Amino acid sequence: MQEWSLGCNWDCTGGGSAIDFLVLLDRLRSTHFMLFFLSKIEDFEEVRLSDIIVTMPSTENQGSASPFVSFGRSILSIRREQIHSMEANHDPNTQESEIELFLQLISKRFHDLSVVSADELLSLAWMWKLLDAFICCHEEFRVILLNNKVQVCKPPLDRLVAEFFDRCLKALDICNATRDGIEKIRQWEKQLEIVLSAMDSRQRTMGEGQFRRARKALMDLAIAMLDEKETGSIFSHRNRSFGRHQSSKDQRHHLPGHSRSLSWSVSRSWSAAKQLQSIANNLVPPRGNDISATNGLAVPVFAMSYVLMFVLWALVAAIPCQDRGLQIHCSVPRHFSWGAPFILLQERIMEESKKRERRNSSGLLKEINQMERCASHMTDLVDSVHFPLTDELKTEAGQQVQEVTLVCEALKNGLDPLERQVREVFRKIMNGRTEGLEFLGSVNKPE
Repeated sequence: MQEWSLGCNWDCTGGGSAIDFLVLLDRLRSTHFMLFFLSKIEDFEEVRLSDIIVTMPSTENQGSASPFVSFGRSILSIRREQIHSMEANHDPNTQESEIELFLQLISKRFHDLSVVSADELLSLAWMWKLLDAFICCHEEFRVILLNNKVQVCKPPLDRLVAEFFDRCLKALDICNATRDGIEKIRQWEKQLEIVLSAMDSRQRTMGEGQFRRARKALMDLAIAMLDEKETGSIFSHRNRSFGRHQSSKDQRHHLPGHSRSLSWSVSRSWSAAKQLQSIANNLVPPRGNDISATNGLAVPVFAMSYVLMFVLWALVAAIPCQDRGLQIHCSVPRHFSWGAPFILLQERIMEESKKRERRNSSGLLKEINQMERCASHMTDLVDSVHFPLTDELKTEAGQQVQEVTLVCEALKNGLDPLERQVREVFRKIMNGRTEGLEFLGSVNKPE
């Protein structure tokens, strides 16, 4: 076999170490070397998942995923799918290793999420990383299913996989509802922008007109957030699916109270809490005989089902959602090694929900709490001013404006990337389900 390298000691014959491989991947940050590496991908004997995981840097940029991270995922997926196409019978040893590495991936990604500081937990950046962890785990799970098509289509695994796909279908509407919630937050942020415009310190004088304008924007914001807390109604009484936006002509052809979605129509009586509970129903760890009968494959199916349910639960907890609720009945996988991060995360999120200032909040998202707090401070200020303004009040107004500015900047920088990530989760779930149902149908089809 031809040997090749990119200025390091690792080559495709396996003569180099894992460290050499990391040096090689580091060089792939260059587009030129990346293309060269892709042209040689067919010469690979093996690419280990553990090597790829080590090379993934932590995602500090909340705006978008690192190209290097995405490329690392693509290398792994391409290679595994090539192995699957070349081997009709999946090696049991390879299968066992594949399952173990998948469970380690879940444990690592969610452990990293569980040990963040209190300031980072449930922030926009943290939510982005949560969805990124889901996408990564979902992709590896998809590959496991593809590499074990024959077993997936046999009892009892076929039933377990079918239940997972059913949960995926229900997850799509929670993704849609989450996007509605993100849009609500955008509307609230616009009211804060009006406050900033009215209280602009660059103006020569700050008179009663500016304060009246700021007061009106704050009142509109308070009413909008109070309406969300009390009614939990869908933004603009519709659901923004990830297909094309509806025109007024489209809406006339649908029943009142319903709207189009890529999963199914969502009525105004739709409940995020009930949808979560329907996903959690019957989600129990596999029995010993199911594990042995599936050669261990029942475990990753349960693990991915639990990851799906937990991520959706966290979304509903953080983002304004129609009839949101955190109390769902689902057994936490305590006796699985990968379950520890989920236990810790669930405890931390529930503790956040019990704090006095968060009990009646429309969402546990950190930026929503900051918005509520600074809006309250600004409202107290504009209600207490007397003209002409004293130097003390001018200084206090400047400080409050700075606080609002920081919140607005955080929302501007974080909402768009989070919405794109929710879109990507939606597509991954939908495409994975479609792909799975297709190969289930093809295997079960008589020759």
